[in-house]
Amino acid sequence: MAQHRTPARDLALIAVFAGITAALGLIPAFYTPFSPAPITAQSFGIILAGAVIGGRRALLSQLLFIALVALGLPLLAGGRGGIGVFASPTVGFLVGYVVCAGVIGWFTFRKGAPYSIAWGLLINVLGGMVLMYAFGIIGMMAVAKLSFPAAILANLPYLPGDTIKVVAATLIARGVHAAYPGLLPWRGTKVEDAPSEKVEA
Repeated sequence: MAQHRTPARDLALIAVFAGITAALGLIPAFYTPFSPAPITAQSFGIILAGAVIGGRRALLSQLLFIALVALGLPLLAGGRGGIGVFASPTVGFLVGYVVCAGVIGWFTFRKGAPYSIAWGLLINVLGGMVLMYAFGIIGMMAVAKLSFPAAILANLPYLPGDTIKVVAATLIARGVHAAYPGLLPWRGTKVEDAPSEKVEA
């Protein structure tokens, strides 16, 4: 099946996935005594964006989300928003939202169709957990003044929930790509970052 990408379609996908991340903020944040940053559902939106719409669009969708937060919209879990959140221990994760969505999307589309559960899990774990935690640890060390070992320990409570998010996002992405095969380029075709090009799928 051949599919033409258009700027309007790209903008729609960017807006939709920014909206998904924002909607996940309606799920209450959960604080633990072990970490200065809350457990939220919003990282699920980051993983899903990368796994479904590719690196550039996923990155831009989360950049849009973060920009709206910076402008004061209370889109983060718990109704948080405004420039002040970037001076909180959460800042590393907020930067990670943008970067990790782009990385997951780039590797997913580099791998190409058909979408593989095994590869999807690997990419989503590396991008949505390992890389995200790296940003989170740096943020906690910089803002909360935690030591490196303490920052690692502060991230441990996220593991069970993030594992569930990775599995769920991978399975949903598999279903989306099965239903809309034109989203993901077949191996050997150019990766998705030219809006007006024809992609064979």
